[in-house]
Amino acid sequence: MTLAEDMPQIITESVPGPKTQEFLKKRDENVPAGLCSSTYPICIKRGEGAMFEDIDGNKFLDWVGGVGVLNIGYSRPELVKAVQDQATKYFHTIFNVIGHEGYVELAEGLNNTIPCRGEHKKTYFANSGAECDENAIKIAKAYTGRQGVICFSGAFHGRTNLTMALTAKKAYSRGMGPFPADIARAPYPYLYRAPKGYSEAEAIQYYVDGLKKVFDQGIPAKEVACLLVEPLQGEGGFIPAPIEWVKAVRQICDENGILLIADEVQCGNCRTGKYFASEYWAEAGAAPDIVTTAKSLAGGMPISAITGRDEVMDAAPAGTIGGTFCGNPLSCASGIAAMKIYKEEDFPAKARHIGEQVTAGFKAMAEKYDVIGDIRGLGAMIGVEFVKDRETKEPATELVANLIQEALQRGLLMESAGTDSNVIRFLAPLVMTDEQTKRGLEIFEESLKAALAK
Repeated sequence: MTLAEDMPQIITESVPGPKTQEFLKKRDENVPAGLCSSTYPICIKRGEGAMFEDIDGNKFLDWVGGVGVLNIGYSRPELVKAVQDQATKYFHTIFNVIGHEGYVELAEGLNNTIPCRGEHKKTYFANSGAECDENAIKIAKAYTGRQGVICFSGAFHGRTNLTMALTAKKAYSRGMGPFPADIARAPYPYLYRAPKGYSEAEAIQYYVDGLKKVFDQGIPAKEVACLLVEPLQGEGGFIPAPIEWVKAVRQICDENGILLIADEVQCGNCRTGKYFASEYWAEAGAAPDIVTTAKSLAGGMPISAITGRDEVMDAAPAGTIGGTFCGNPLSCASGIAAMKIYKEEDFPAKARHIGEQVTAGFKAMAEKYDVIGDIRGLGAMIGVEFVKDRETKEPATELVANLIQEALQRGLLMESAGTDSNVIRFLAPLVMTDEQTKRGLEIFEESLKAALAK
């Protein structure tokens, strides 16, 4: 049996095992403390599919997937070969000086796939999610001639100076200012925590009105270049933007000459049951103007993309976009191979299948454990929100922290999300087998029982 087909198994007395403990000691001596979390005491040896093995021989089922990077799974042979083949030719060109075919081929593939407005689209590449979001804002400012940017509560867009200012949770930017001006924040449509007693329609209108207030109290509409929104919010708690809200936002943008940017860094590349989550928007007549994506774009190689219609993308003056490693040949080769597999093997369907299975499992648990307050998501991007009381909805932050540790000791890797870290995010690779899904749900419930017992 290959590791990709295997099941979680802990062979050491506990996690971390002795070899990993030695690694962690060396890590703490050589790496800044800000990167040395005690939440995940793991050192990987190898990974295949949705499974990885640590240096002590423990085997884990991965429900984090590199935080959305491993939709295609660990060590996909076709991606390995694509990178190896490219490495025999050349590692690097700076595309601004020496073009290469892989860059254009991957850009063309995205132009034919991403559901933003416009008959003819153009794409260029950066290296990370933060970089593509920052570049999208550059494009919007160049096209509109305006400076203002609107983002949302619960948003996460990165750790550069600009994207830290856009990111809502200040734990990600504490002590790092000053930050850019002309940024305003509107309320994201978090329906589970809408004002008590509101119907869904009333809640959506409440959030639409909250956006409109920003024009009076933050930045006048005619000074706003763009509005940046995650179709399914990640760090904020795995919250999908309701389509009726998106349609209203699209109309507001159109009435005021504002570009709508969909941040699909985490939710793109087949995760939500569509190749891109903004396909749901396009089907409702509310396609974005620009889409940014990264994470699973190249199955683990660092690359991100900015895509929009040609008149928008061509607005950036020469010299204002690009960078030394942007569109690196090795990353482009991996991205081309990944896109081929995503389409040929219908990865959106895989996401829908896995999502149906785990959602059914979580709903069955919700009937037994009243600490589960909400289950939400799209495709295989699912959030399970834990509360101390379903009536008050007080976040069960400590319970979730304990749940993650209990699951780790049983061979299941999970991560939290949400402003209060009370949401379990489900981001398992889309190659997870049905047997692994079943066992993962069993471990989840076993771990929940143990966490509740504490």
